[in-house]
Amino acid sequence: MEILQNELNENFKQLNITCAGLDYEIKISKKGKVLKNKKKNNHDISELSKSFLHNRKKNYIFEEGIFVPALFELGIMTESGKIITSKYDKFKQINRFAECVDDALKNCSKDSLEIIDFGCGKSYLTFVLYYYITEIKKIRAHITGLDLKKDVIEKCRMTAEKYKYAGLDFICADIKDYVPETAPDMVVTLHACDTATDYALYNAISWNSKYIFSVPCCQHELNSKINLKNFSILSDHGLIKERFSALATDAIRAKILELCGYKTDILEFIDIENSPKNLLIRAEKNKLPNEYKQRVIKSEIKKFTNELGAEITLQNLIFSK
Repeated sequence: MEILQNELNENFKQLNITCAGLDYEIKISKKGKVLKNKKKNNHDISELSKSFLHNRKKNYIFEEGIFVPALFELGIMTESGKIITSKYDKFKQINRFAECVDDALKNCSKDSLEIIDFGCGKSYLTFVLYYYITEIKKIRAHITGLDLKKDVIEKCRMTAEKYKYAGLDFICADIKDYVPETAPDMVVTLHACDTATDYALYNAISWNSKYIFSVPCCQHELNSKINLKNFSILSDHGLIKERFSALATDAIRAKILELCGYKTDILEFIDIENSPKNLLIRAEKNKLPNEYKQRVIKSEIKKFTNELGAEITLQNLIFSK
């Protein structure tokens, strides 16, 4: 009782207790008045003992004990499927990405997906995504990974052959110029640097892709252009200006996606202590806003960028169409 009294006086304003047969609630009002309530429930003691265990297993999309080639290649998992302790944060990040995709695909009725991964790099998440869609979701997938580095692309091809992933292709190509044979259902761009993200988003919009997953990186464009006359307080600290510019850039991108008929979410991709580049733009094609709503969104974007004294590449590409 002494512990509970101290906690309610100092750290908390509400206590809920669930017992077999009764729920109790104690609240402390702003004026310090104690409010109590209780009501009956249908819980039995065996049910409660199971549901309130503190060591309940976290349900991950990629479960420990099941071998996933990409996780092994990343050095996160052993050949026996065990997660290496020092890599557990990375394991959780990858699962978080899979959860974001899984949530978007929950109503997907297609039996095959055409996917493009812009700036795929070493393609660890490309391989993870392919495994998730084909092995877990049981959907046929063809993924094309694009990158400018020939040696990286060659290594990706060798890894795909190693695991007999026939639905994976890797091409040395530029995001700006690439024209696919088939319009993709999904466009993925993870840590595409600066305006490369804008070109990837523009292409996805132009192709009318159903799903977009983008983790932006190094948003230098707005940081170099922003008019500090309107935001003079930012000039005192370069880090603050950089963070503000990055958030402003992604806010504009999200608004443009909304203008183009996408239901858009900005999600925390990984914990901020692991990386400041932790935002995921997730967009799903819905329907174009009506003319009035389009005018309102365009006005919001133009008003904001006028205040900034600068526009971003995606804005120029879309508004010049």
